[in-house]
Amino acid sequence: MPWLLNLAYLAAVLVAAPVLLWQRVVRGKRRPGLWKKLTGRLVRRTGDERLVWFHAVSVGEVLQLEPMISECRRLWPSLQILVTTTTATGHRLACERFLDCHVDWFPLDFSWAVDRALRRIRPDLVVLVELELWPNFILAAHRKGIPLALVNGRVSESSFAGYRRLRWLFSRLLSRFDQLVAQNTIYAERLEELGGAPQHIQVSGSIKYDRIETRRDNPDTQELAASLGIAQRSPVFVAGSTQDPEERLAIEAWAIARQTHPDLRLVLVPRHPERFDEVAETVVSMGHPLLRRSRVTEQTALQTNSPVVLLDSVGELAACWGLADVAFVGGSLTNRGGQNMIEPAAYGAAVLFGPNTQNFQDVVDDLLERGGARVVADGPSLATRLVELLDDPTTAAALGEAARRLVLSRQGATATTLEILNELLPEDIRRETGSTEADRTADAA
Repeated sequence: MPWLLNLAYLAAVLVAAPVLLWQRVVRGKRRPGLWKKLTGRLVRRTGDERLVWFHAVSVGEVLQLEPMISECRRLWPSLQILVTTTTATGHRLACERFLDCHVDWFPLDFSWAVDRALRRIRPDLVVLVELELWPNFILAAHRKGIPLALVNGRVSESSFAGYRRLRWLFSRLLSRFDQLVAQNTIYAERLEELGGAPQHIQVSGSIKYDRIETRRDNPDTQELAASLGIAQRSPVFVAGSTQDPEERLAIEAWAIARQTHPDLRLVLVPRHPERFDEVAETVVSMGHPLLRRSRVTEQTALQTNSPVVLLDSVGELAACWGLADVAFVGGSLTNRGGQNMIEPAAYGAAVLFGPNTQNFQDVVDDLLERGGARVVADGPSLATRLVELLDDPTTAAALGEAARRLVLSRQGATATTLEILNELLPEDIRRETGSTEADRTADAA
């Protein structure tokens, strides 16, 4: 199987090569870490300290790891931690957030790359976030006797339909995991139907709720507001994780709302960094002044009165949602399937999203059931709902409070997940958990 997969991967690389070359030559798009990914030459582990390897694909998964790794440090102080990512933005953010961890690139799923990476790292446990299933990597780790865990596991409805057609493959992979920790019972049932062993499947809740900030006066949000010249009294409409053409729809909705709410600010946060310049051009072409986060200085922050802000930075969206009176979550008026709406809900913003939210259907169902969000069908519907919420702040506040209460009620998944992972760690590390808890009890007494 490994060499059949290698041939399939090589064929895919050959097909994609012209596009990759064009992006490199014409657009200057670099692919950092490519050599390490191809060869598996990750930084070699030295010493015999125990090590856990966490893999987070991109920015979203890196952010999910924050509460887990913080708690790992408390529970198992001697444990070494490696965090790998696939994307450049995820890697950059991991380097910023996990200063006391090793950060590297996840190898491409060629047999030689994953074998070399596992030999160089010699992990005591591998933890994959959500549903990152690379056949050669998983099978190689299993052959080497390395415990495997999937945490915060999720299988969206659309993905499940496709995965079932490849059940023969997923069954072989999922059966290699020592623990499959799902976000909810629906995802757990789907993992079992795809071939996961029932005795190895557990439900933890979603880690996303645990890392969520709920206080608008947190330092990151306050610093962002000051940098962008957003006064506390100014109403703010944030359109985040957007894709084309959602920025244009948000601008049109904001322009309509501004006719009756002239001090309304708009903050645009595109999903993909490579679109920052394109979105900036869209704002200007529609005749609106623009402030770009990347070009803010203390002086511009003091002087700016630009009603439109482009947050062209990575890793600040979570703090930015704390500025929103009304929040539109992107990827939902396109076929993307929606983006994470938990963060704006946690701040008590009045949350709006489109009808295409299958990637977060469980969260959407909960929010709508509790009266914590509204669905907009299209651009005109977005404008109508935005104006209604600005005109009726009591309804907007009730919407936001219902969303915030939901988030608070869902917290606790990190502790549950780490209790499960503790059983997969070597005995000497598991003993640290007991001694750490004993120390805390003694300190409290």
